[in-house]
Amino acid sequence: MFLQKLLTLIHQTLKKLFLFIIRKMSTPTSIPELKSPNPDPELKTPPSSDPQPKSLASEPPPFDPTRPSVPVSYPIKTLEELESRSYFDSFHYPFNKASVPFPRGATSSPPDRPQLLVCHDMAGGYGDDKWVQGGTNGEAYSIWHWHLIDVFVYFSHNLVALPPVSWVNTAHQHGVKVLATFIVEWDAGRAIADKLLETEESSQMYAERLTELAVALGFDGWLLNMEVKLNVNQIPNLKTFISHLTQTMHSKIPGSLVIWYDSVTVDGSVLYQNQLTEKNKPFFDICDGIFLNYWWREHYPTRSAAVAGNRKYDVYFGIDVFGRNTFGGGHWNTSFALDVLKKGDVSAAVFAPGWVYETNQPPDFQTAQNHWWSLVEKSWGIAQRYPRVLPFYSNFDQGRGHHFSVDGLQVLDSSWNNLSCQGFQPLLEYKDSSTTDGIKVLVDLKEGSYRGGSNITFKGSLKGSGDFTARLFLGELPLGNSPLYFTYSVKSKANSLLGLNLNFSSGAGEKKSVLLAPAKVDHLSGKFSTVVTTCQLENLGASSEWTIQESSISLSGHTLTEISAYCYRSDNQIVKLDDDNTSDQSTASAEYYAVLGHITVKSSAQKSNFPPSSSWVVEGEHIKWTPSSEDSMTVSVKIIWKLKDGNNSTFPKYNIYAKKAESASEFLGVARVQAFYVGDYAVPSGSSGVKFFIQVCDVDGSSQTLDDSPSLLLEPTT
Repeated sequence: MFLQKLLTLIHQTLKKLFLFIIRKMSTPTSIPELKSPNPDPELKTPPSSDPQPKSLASEPPPFDPTRPSVPVSYPIKTLEELESRSYFDSFHYPFNKASVPFPRGATSSPPDRPQLLVCHDMAGGYGDDKWVQGGTNGEAYSIWHWHLIDVFVYFSHNLVALPPVSWVNTAHQHGVKVLATFIVEWDAGRAIADKLLETEESSQMYAERLTELAVALGFDGWLLNMEVKLNVNQIPNLKTFISHLTQTMHSKIPGSLVIWYDSVTVDGSVLYQNQLTEKNKPFFDICDGIFLNYWWREHYPTRSAAVAGNRKYDVYFGIDVFGRNTFGGGHWNTSFALDVLKKGDVSAAVFAPGWVYETNQPPDFQTAQNHWWSLVEKSWGIAQRYPRVLPFYSNFDQGRGHHFSVDGLQVLDSSWNNLSCQGFQPLLEYKDSSTTDGIKVLVDLKEGSYRGGSNITFKGSLKGSGDFTARLFLGELPLGNSPLYFTYSVKSKANSLLGLNLNFSSGAGEKKSVLLAPAKVDHLSGKFSTVVTTCQLENLGASSEWTIQESSISLSGHTLTEISAYCYRSDNQIVKLDDDNTSDQSTASAEYYAVLGHITVKSSAQKSNFPPSSSWVVEGEHIKWTPSSEDSMTVSVKIIWKLKDGNNSTFPKYNIYAKKAESASEFLGVARVQAFYVGDYAVPSGSSGVKFFIQVCDVDGSSQTLDDSPSLLLEPTT
């Protein structure tokens, strides 16, 4: 025991020394425990209305959260800030409210099975993800395997690590709960703990402040990480803090979670148990779960499950993907530890999966990420299924890319990132790229998209009359008496056809497979219960390369269980292959290329009904015109909008544009709340001003025309 404490002290000392060296050298490290704490999120390279970041000639002043500036997500660093509620006086606070609630189609209580918690710790936190309205790094870190995750924790070495709103929005969309982190550590942490636990009243007060933040910002709970030695007489107030936080969270946010990290024991020591014992179970008993340290052994899960009894799934065994003394070694062997936990019938807490990104695993981030998570899926299984409710819409956007499109029209041709823009992510199956035959399927960030910055590209070859199926979504969508309406966008080469393969099941166990196909497929009809020919809609976008397919199907009493893409060729093309090839048809092959832009599933064929621009009130706040040169000036403004009738808008997002004089409209970004900040937007001197458009977007992905959209005209002040 003494040796363990000594090793811990040596480790902490070396960590501080290493941090000092790193800061002096200004070089990043790939080891999370040795990362420097996050600096103040000063706007050193703010993403402006110009797609490219502006370079500043000198260091900006210290970050002042009350001053209007490009909105950021940021942590709370002191108990004084937490107690005073100063966060709610921040200019940035309204932008950080989650706009996507935990979905009504998902259960608020944990399912009766092992859970997968993912703790995001990367580069100190608040990097590319801090820019609420998006940044300019098209290769920013992202997670898109949400179907494997139950709980997402945002972690950083700040006292109150509030999850950036973009993570909350995209996780909630996929049915994943999001927790913030409250952490007390290192030398400064002892003074914080003394103040926090000074009295029973102080413990309760700070717990209530944390609950208030979760309610206001829309996330789902807390990871509590107390890693400082306490006096044994402080333990009762620590228990009060934990239990009061759990109770107030449950009262204000049904289904919320408070999870304790395995560090401080009931005698006040920092002594990691790595399993559920009498030294940490008293904390487990008064909250929703425990995140156990990473140094466990193979028999610990079974032993801890026995100790936990009917709460065994509330025990989360930690796995450090960076591999620091973790069971199984982490890295590409993370799934080895998951196998043991699954066998032990407990839950798992995967720490720092950003290892794949930070260590530049070959051959590239997207491929390595898909490979790593495929091992998790093979070991742990699928946690989330969608669609669950209607309408269902996905443009496959990963929240990053190198262009941005609206209805087939490219409105931005530069790199960007904004996790809040993520669409429902497809459940594509990973396949080793060394295989050269068949069709390759990938989410493509480079190929022009129909909406957003991504699509799904299918390319390769189909032999003879062959076909190819790629899983997109696994659903749990019960069908009522009304038909389902499907719409999807495709661009392809002439002989490459793309349909949708829909699988249904009934309560009696009957299964049906339906193909929605845009061309005659007599040669494939025997493979499906029903083949429905789609009709091609008029493409109202500017790009004629996209075709829009629509169809409907009625299957009362059935549940939609799977949506797959179906690659094939038409009957006419098959006949041509038969005529042109003297060899056996099985050897005949043809190049295949198709791109899927979006999928919409609705219960009605009715199009979106957007309120006219006259129905909105649009105002500008914090307007500031600044001369920048003889030929130009800049304007900064917070644009806010609301419906005149006082009703809350049900629209999920808004595309923001600016238009100067006779120039074309310029895309500025996406808003998930009814506000957008434009910083230092360049306007020619002598101009009559600039007009900002708020393009309203509906849940099915459709958007209002710019001419009919609400707008704000700003004229230069003299």
